[in-house]
Amino acid sequence: MNSKLKFLPPDINCETVAILNAANKASRALGQLKGEISKIPNSQILIDTLALQEAKDSNEIENIVTTDDEIYQASIDETIASISAKEAVNYAKALHEGIKIVGDNKTITINQIIHLQSIISPNHPIRKLSGTVLKNTTTNEVIYTPPQSYDEIIELLKNFEIYFNTPEFHNIDSLIKMPIIHYQFESIHPFYDGNGRTGRLLNMLYLVMEGLLDIPVLYLSSYIIKHKLDYYQLLQDVRTKGNLEEWIIWVLKGVEETAMETIVVVNNIKKLMDTYKVKIKNNFNFYSHDLINIIFKHPYTKTSFLERELKIHRNTAAKYLKSLADANMLIKLKIGKSNYYVNSQLLNLLKNR
Repeated sequence: MNSKLKFLPPDINCETVAILNAANKASRALGQLKGEISKIPNSQILIDTLALQEAKDSNEIENIVTTDDEIYQASIDETIASISAKEAVNYAKALHEGIKIVGDNKTITINQIIHLQSIISPNHPIRKLSGTVLKNTTTNEVIYTPPQSYDEIIELLKNFEIYFNTPEFHNIDSLIKMPIIHYQFESIHPFYDGNGRTGRLLNMLYLVMEGLLDIPVLYLSSYIIKHKLDYYQLLQDVRTKGNLEEWIIWVLKGVEETAMETIVVVNNIKKLMDTYKVKIKNNFNFYSHDLINIIFKHPYTKTSFLERELKIHRNTAAKYLKSLADANMLIKLKIGKSNYYVNSQLLNLLKNR
């Protein structure tokens, strides 16, 4: 039986020896990741490519499955996108919007969270009707009944907003607060749909807002997919048994593991970029930093991207891309009436991360 969801902060010790040890390991891994990211001249490349990977994984947790190729194609032309790919693109759009909000304001309000959720899952507002329950997908058994009253949901969200934005409201390490924030948001379950994806988005925005990351490239959804049963069971154990310590440690371990995995991906992307720079410089007369940025920011590149960002004629842009395809650095692919030039080596790095 579910007890009434309490306001934050939690009334238990959130800085046990075990939690602090896990937080120290996670903090060191995040510091290493920040250092590796700083070595890439244009970190926006990572936001654009890795954000779509996180969107894909976050959707997959909710059984919305798409392929890497579909999401990258959809990111540049939604008219050719499947429904699931469009949902992934919406998630990536919400991430970019969230980055702007946090960058501009250093806070995030409930109204802004509602706005982000409306991008992720349009037409699913805050719940006003009772009856929402969470069920075991195998047995159909009700495992959790979130707050049912609209007024209670609003009061919990007001408390959540204060906790999210006010360090002195609970004077503990920000990294330890992040799992608490995620638990509370998922337990409030304020929307008819999109709660999980919005909650995971808030994880990243919080880490950036607190200066633990410069850009949001620590994507925990891949970790959750690997341990999906643990994710849901540990959330439930906090609700039914008060096992907050175990939940916090599990999330912090995920931060540590994901940070170390992301370091490998970032380094591999940097090495591939360096390889492309050398090849283009040695074999062609049209090398530029902007060109490299385009073909790494957009694994599926179109002539119009080069036209717009390099400010060159369409024919010149087409010539550049054809030359790179002839050199096996890109793969020309016709989809519908459009030609795309695919950075398949970059895609392989992202798929195998």
